[in-house]
Amino acid sequence: MTKRGPQGRQLAERVRTARGRTVASSRWLQRQLNDPYVAEAKRRGYRSRAAFKLLEIDEKVRLLRRGMAVVDLGAAPGGWTQVAAERVGAADGDGRVVAVDILEMGAVPGAKVLRLDFLADEAPATVKAAGGGDVDVVLSDMAPSTTGHPETDHLRIMGLAEAALAFAVEVLRPGGAFVTKIFQGGGEHEFDRELRRCFATVRRIKPPASRAESSEFYFVATGFRGA
Repeated sequence: MTKRGPQGRQLAERVRTARGRTVASSRWLQRQLNDPYVAEAKRRGYRSRAAFKLLEIDEKVRLLRRGMAVVDLGAAPGGWTQVAAERVGAADGDGRVVAVDILEMGAVPGAKVLRLDFLADEAPATVKAAGGGDVDVVLSDMAPSTTGHPETDHLRIMGLAEAALAFAVEVLRPGGAFVTKIFQGGGEHEFDRELRRCFATVRRIKPPASRAESSEFYFVATGFRGA
């Protein structure tokens, strides 16, 4: 939310009171109030500003096409699932989207929502059964709860990314694609090499919707070589 000055310039919306809030929560709220992606997500009916990260990745790589089968890992609250369903035509029956999370998540038109731990042994078979077989794209915007300690946060997200890759290898069809979030910290270099053993092309993308101060970026791997 922003206000405009007399010449149309945007004026930052300020948090009116910090009573009862920590400094960190006040800064977070201030940032949300003045984030154009938050306002645009509300206007377009997306459940999170993160939807724009996938939209921007897709604009750059042309990842999602009508008729594709897509799995969204750690899907809640559902912003990426909404984008995937739109892009593959899931609501029209052209494509298929399966959203997976251990948290409750509201329905998304055209998508099947599974409350499921993707780390469970039966998860790949359950997801393939829900989606009608092998899939074209596995998406992961998952991130652990941050501690504020960069090294610890990096190790945690690398663990998630490695688990997501192992899952992707189980469910992707040859030629498929995989997208996962990473925090910079050093361990991404070995992960990059592992991706290149599994996929023909690997890109590192920081979409404009990723906040400039964040160390996050996304690996986008295409041309799966097969399990």
